[in-house]
Parts: sequence; C-alpha cells; structure tokens
Amino acid sequence: MTNDYLESVRKQLEYYKLLGDKTFAQLADEHLFWQYNPDSNSIATIVKHLWGNMLSRWTDFLTSDGEKEWRNRDAEFENDITTRQEMLEKWNAGWDCLLKAIKALHPDDLDKIIYIRNQGHTVMEAINRQLAHYPYHVGQIVFLGKMLAPNSWVSLTIPKGNSQNYNADKFAQPKQKAHFTDEILNSGKE
Repeated sequence: MTNDYLESVRKQLEYYKLLGDKTFAQLADEHLFWQYNPDSNSIATIVKHLWGNMLSRWTDFLTSDGEKEWRNRDAEFENDITTRQEMLEKWNAGWDCLLKAIKALHPDDLDKIIYIRNQGHTVMEAINRQLAHYPYHVGQIVFLGKMLAPNSWVSLTIPKGNSQNYNADKFAQPKQKAHFTDEILNSGKE
C-alpha cells in the first residue's frame, strides 16, 4: 500500500502541475501579472509563493526543517516578476524540487519524523499537508485564468454540458484498472 501511496501522490502532483501549465498556455502575458486589487495576488505572485514554499519544504526534505532560514516568505507576495519566462522558471524549479524529493522517497520513509517550523510531522503527514496546500493555489491560478480568458478559455476538465457524452463514452468501454490520475494525465480531463 505504501508504494501505491507514493505513486498516487506523484501522479496527483503531476496533475496539478499540468493544470497550471495548461492555464498559462491560454493566457496573454499581461494576464499573468494582473491583480484584482492591492490585497490580491496575481498568477505570477501565486507561482512565486509556490516556488518559495516548494524549495523550502522539499530541499533536504528528510534532514532539515521545511522552513529554511534562507526563505523569505513575505517577499514571495511582492508582485515583482516581470516576464512569463521568469515566472515559468520559478514554476518549473519549484515543481522539479518537489517531484525529485517525492521520487527519492521509499515506503520505509513514510513514518519518519520531519519538521516544519519546528513542528514534527511524519513524512506522510508532511506530504498530505502539501497535497492540500498546492492544489489550493493551483485552483486559484485556474480560477483567475478562467476570468482573464473568458471568451477563449478551453476547459481543463469535462466542459460544461458535456458530462452526459463523456460518461456515455466511458461506460461504453470495458472496465479498466488504470488509476484515476493516469486517465487525467493522459487525457487532460477530470
């Protein structure tokens, strides 16, 4: 079961990265930096926060506190990324750090204790904590993307009004053992 857990986590994380990637691809550069008001975050700022969190949490994951001394969390919310390329570099660097750390884990690591801000977590608890945190922010990115590209938005999941056709197609096929996330990653539909 623990091998399945780590594989499932990896697939779920890859899915949420894919949702972000597909959102960015649908937006003009200026949409990435738009803020509703001074208290809200642009897509680029959300990416910057995810990048900072991922690097801090997943660098030396098993051996050092997840809140690194070099992290400046407050600076993550400064809207100072100016190009798509800079934003994508941060996005990819954060996800690369995270996914490498997940892929390096073994089932016997899951019960080990690691620390985040000096608070002990099992490795599984720490993974679950981030598996809730990252989709929360990716959901914000997708929500902003849908608002900023309303007339040209291509659904990342089953488009509105298409559930019946999608389900009919799925139920017309033989039962499959594939994990839900395999289907999503391969089809881009939820």
